Amino acid sequence: MRRARGGNDRSDSRRETPGRARLPLRRSLLGRLLAVSALVAACSVAATAWIAVQTTSGAIKQEQGQNLTADARIYDTLLDYAARNPTWDGVGATVRELARESGRRVALTTQGRQPLADSATAATAPALPPQASAVVDPLSVDTVLAARGTDGQGAAADRIDPRAVGPFRLSAADSKTLRRTADDKVECLNRAGIASDVVVGASGRPRVQIVGNDPERALGTRCDLAALDTPTRSEQKALDALTELADACLKRQGREGVQLNSDLSWGDPASSTVPSEPGPLVPRVPLPAPAPVPTPRDAPEEDTAPSVVTPERTGENDRAIASCVSAARSEQLSSYVASPALLFIGDEGGATLPGFDLSPTNTARIAGAAALVLALTVGASVFAGARLVRPLHALTGAAQRMRDGEQPESVPVSGDDEVGRLAAAFNDMSAHRARLEEQRKAMVSDVAHELRTPLSNIRGWLEAAQDGLADPDPAFVSSLLEEAVLLQHIIDDLQDLAAADAGVLRLHPESVEIRELLSQVAAAHQARAENAGVTLAVTATAPGPTLRADPVRLRQAVGNLVSNAVRHTPEGGRVTLRAYAHEEGDGAVLVEVTDTGSGIPPEDLPHVFDRFWRAEKSRSRRTGGSGLGLAIVRKLVEAHGGTVDATSVEGEGSTFVLRLPGTTPSGP
Repeated sequence: MRRARGGNDRSDSRRETPGRARLPLRRSLLGRLLAVSALVAACSVAATAWIAVQTTSGAIKQEQGQNLTADARIYDTLLDYAARNPTWDGVGATVRELARESGRRVALTTQGRQPLADSATAATAPALPPQASAVVDPLSVDTVLAARGTDGQGAAADRIDPRAVGPFRLSAADSKTLRRTADDKVECLNRAGIASDVVVGASGRPRVQIVGNDPERALGTRCDLAALDTPTRSEQKALDALTELADACLKRQGREGVQLNSDLSWGDPASSTVPSEPGPLVPRVPLPAPAPVPTPRDAPEEDTAPSVVTPERTGENDRAIASCVSAARSEQLSSYVASPALLFIGDEGGATLPGFDLSPTNTARIAGAAALVLALTVGASVFAGARLVRPLHALTGAAQRMRDGEQPESVPVSGDDEVGRLAAAFNDMSAHRARLEEQRKAMVSDVAHELRTPLSNIRGWLEAAQDGLADPDPAFVSSLLEEAVLLQHIIDDLQDLAAADAGVLRLHPESVEIRELLSQVAAAHQARAENAGVTLAVTATAPGPTLRADPVRLRQAVGNLVSNAVRHTPEGGRVTLRAYAHEEGDGAVLVEVTDTGSGIPPEDLPHVFDRFWRAEKSRSRRTGGSGLGLAIVRKLVEAHGGTVDATSVEGEGSTFVLRLPGTTPSGP
């Protein structure tokens, strides 16, 4: 509290003296950040420049190997273009963009060295080196560059780029139809509690991917994913054409033809109904290793068409089939992809790898780069410092506005760093303060409403007697007494809550045998339960567990629960009181009040302990209580160092559990 008052005093002084609204730069967080950043940057630049000057040309050339990653990205981008386009027309824009991003010269030529695209900006482009950096051919991928360019996931084993789909590419209508089906399946799986997403392959075919890569989890649901595996007409036509090409290759070798499955495997089609790789009809890995083992067929050989005969599974046959499928794919895709092209990556001077020697010119270049790095570091520090201070200013302004009584407001959370977490904590505090204010206003309104009803009744009866409209007979006096008692109960409940909130609720703890206490509560409510036709029972072991508590307050808490249970249990129902020691052996005593009443809806369950809350909004103080009983129960249990929880099944009943600290063996 002392710190808070100090903060307020400083805010007042800043308001009174506008000249002190901002701290001096040397004392501000921004100034300190700039000083430290500049010192670190100067030391780093000096050390880097010294190392660069002292390093030999061989070490510099060794560092040039870092360009391989950039080269792989260029190669992968152009390979993607070739896989999706039948010609190189229009590749110039892509080449220039790659050159701009990498700072290198990028050139493409045909295999006869006829230029296709060149990023060189000079009027007369330097001659290209005799050796190309790579050959861009989607039907024969450089596996080393492809692996680097795709984060370790290179081309398939047959060296055909997986993005080259050719006739397997879906039309917009088919893709849209399958996408709707996939969305329906994902929604079905999500309803079944299985997280899944729709992933679209290179051919435009969507598939359902189970989060966690465990597709067998979907087998136990009613979400049939087989509809997504059925080839479209165009896909089936392309697959049949591919099968014919592969069969022709096999027959030229004197081998039997095969029937390719949707994942380009061969053998038992049923085993590949659900492909394990993305895009069931996208040509991927046609080698025999992932292909399912064929099952024996009972049909006579003469009834089986030669094109679907499964050859004898031997290593030689499988290798021959894999080779023919790869050749068939290349033949089928050749008209859909760009022709092979030579890729040259170098600098503007024509060298394949950029390099420099430690000449005076390069030494000056290093010094200039060091100065530039220093300037950029200072600029970045200014930018970072401003971003760091901006949310702090927003927090300060919002806190001052809250202090002045304005409506609480949230501040933007910039990230998950320390300042972002501070802003999130401030937003939580602001929202909590707003909720407390709303609760306070609601409580004042509810208290006024609860007190108005009995007072209005008393006033009405007295005015009727004064006007001679009612006789002050015993029934009249009894009615006034009933209203006065009702008013007194409301005031007592509010007084108990106020004492609990203020922490001045007085308890007189003593050793209590819980079974005896429950019997006393049951006896006190037995008459009301019998009038309501409800069976009231106590189940507890003898002797029951003991605890140290205020017996009067504890009877009040349990009595409120029993009264509430009897009120909400229909005729013929049952209310059971049960006490037992906690099974974990921590000495806690659990008291359960269970009823077979109407239950509480799940959306209302979190609010049962709120003040002036009633399950049925139409109930009044006479029919549904004041809405303070369960709030008092929670306060009384918390005053004893315990907790109270509620569970309910709508239409079956509710259970309220009091968890109270028991008497330990060494306790009083």
